[in-house]
Amino acid sequence: MVCVKKDILGKTGRNIPSYLDYSLHIKKESMFNTPPVFPVYATLLTLQHLENNGGIAAAEIRNEAKAKLLYGEIDSNPMFETFCKEEDRSLMNVSFKLTDESKKEEFDNAWKAAGINGLNGHRSLGGYRASLYNALPIESVQVLVEVMNSIK
Repeated sequence: MVCVKKDILGKTGRNIPSYLDYSLHIKKESMFNTPPVFPVYATLLTLQHLENNGGIAAAEIRNEAKAKLLYGEIDSNPMFETFCKEEDRSLMNVSFKLTDESKKEEFDNAWKAAGINGLNGHRSLGGYRASLYNALPIESVQVLVEVMNSIK
């Protein structure tokens, strides 16, 4: 979706590719070229999901709860630590590591046995990275926390 002021259309002052000239899209009633149907449909589904689940404000509350749960376990469990300061923590991607590397095989086996996928660490940090994206339910984070709590 593009929002543009009509009074700036056609005033690029330079030669640009036609697909970037929004005045052509308007003249052709948004059908200057074939629209990318799947991304448009995926966007529709995502926006409907957000709307049906309380909107962006509710998604923010859910995401904060997921991050609080996971960071709470990392902070209270001496087997784990984060890579960053508390004020720099992400709500979406939680990177952490074991404090005792001899527990790596046990932890890896435990999270895989619990059905968790994609917990492998960031390519430059190593350790582990849990992605807490909007679509991930808090129950999935609870499973990870239970697995982490079992590592002693």
